[in-house]
Formats: sequence, C-alpha cells, structure tokens
Amino acid sequence: MSTTRSTEDRTGRTAGTHEGHGRLGRILSGAAVALGCVLFLGGFAWGALLYQPYAVPTGSMAPTIGAGERVLAQRIDGADVRRGDVVVFNEAEWGDLPMVKRVVGVGGDEVACCTGGRLTVNGEPVDEPYLPSGTSASVAGIPRTTVPEGRLFLLGDERAGSLDSTAHLQEAGQGSVSRDAVVARVDAVAWPMEGMLDRPAGFAALPGGISEPGPLKAVVAAVAGGAVLILGGAAWGPVAGRFGHAARARRTGQARGV
Repeated sequence: MSTTRSTEDRTGRTAGTHEGHGRLGRILSGAAVALGCVLFLGGFAWGALLYQPYAVPTGSMAPTIGAGERVLAQRIDGADVRRGDVVVFNEAEWGDLPMVKRVVGVGGDEVACCTGGRLTVNGEPVDEPYLPSGTSASVAGIPRTTVPEGRLFLLGDERAGSLDSTAHLQEAGQGSVSRDAVVARVDAVAWPMEGMLDRPAGFAALPGGISEPGPLKAVVAAVAGGAVLILGGAAWGPVAGRFGHAARARRTGQARGV
C-alpha cells in the first residue's frame, strides 16, 4: 500500500511539473506570435512608407537594371541625391512616365567625356564599373558642360541606347533636370531578386561623397524575423501538446503496471 501511494505521489508531482511546463510553453508561444506579428506587420508598414516599387521598361540602365525588371526605390528629397545614385524622376520634357537614370553630375560640376574612354567630373576621370565591359563612357562624347545649380546631370548605364542628358544638351538647363524632379532613389532590384545596388566608389572622392544605402535590409530582416516567430510560435502549441499527450500516456501505463 505504501509503495503504491509513493508511486502515485511521484506520478502526480511529475504530471504537475509537465503541466507547469505546458503553461509556460503556451505563454512563450503566445508571446512569440505577438512579437512576430508586430515585426511582420511593422516591417511591411515601414517598407510601404519608405519604398515604392517601379518597373523599368527599357534596357537603358543595363547591365545594372534590365528591361522589364522591378526595382525598390526609397522615397527621398531631391536635395539628398549624390553622384552615383540611380534615381527615379519625372521630367515633363523627357516624357510623361517616371524615368530611371544615374546621377553623374550635380550643380556646379563640369561634366565631359571622354579622357581615356572615361567620364570626367571637374576634370577628374571617374571609374564606372557598372558600365558594360569593354565599352566607353560615351559613344559620341560629351562636350564640357557645366551643370546649373540645383540641377542634376543624368546618364543611363547603357550609354549606346539611353535617351539621357546627352540627348537634351541643346535644351534649357543643358540636359540637366531639377533636383525637385527626383521622387526616389533605387536601392535594390526586387525582381529578379538581384539584391542591393552597389554605391559606386568612383565618385567617393568628389565633394559630397556618395550616399548611404537606405534601411531596406532592416525592413526585410524585420519581415522575415516576424514570419519566423509567427510560424515557430504557432507550431509550438501542437508540438508541445503531442509530446505532452505521449508523456501522460506513458505515465498512466507505468502507474497501472505498479
């Protein structure tokens, strides 16, 4: 009789311990799901606030961005644009649709091409590793052009087939566009998923340097981390319940065998 009671007491204590662990597991599971929802939804909201997707219809930015590819561009003020940035802008004289080009000169810069096949800014040759291999920085050359203050000089990375500032040199502003025309700066190619665009170091030595990437990686990390927490937390309940049920069945069988 004494042995039976001792076994029952141990079984009861063990069951209580497992039930306590089960309650703690449910609490942690719920907390993980709640935190995951905050990160997941917050990340999407943050991304929607900062970024806008755009489709690039032509190959004028190849090989950096191919025709038909979709990009994610951070909404920024035109005053924040730096040389080397790939920007989305609206310029009525260039067309009715948003266009994507690379900034190679800002207000006060003297832009020309070519010296040894390279673009020069303020007389300094600029390395442009994003250009197609073996190509010159300009097919027809660029006469020395001073960019008016408050404006930007833009080129496509596919210099042979891009209707950019070189096609508008005879117009007001000598082919440049106003900083106010810029609506966003491209951070990444979203489809196909080619990742973040590199900031070209060739412009880094010029006054103002180059821009820093936006918080896209942090946005993606928040969304992905939230999804993992939601899935992991939601899966914990069924898994813990299954193991708990199996453990109770084993304890019941042991108690009956005593």
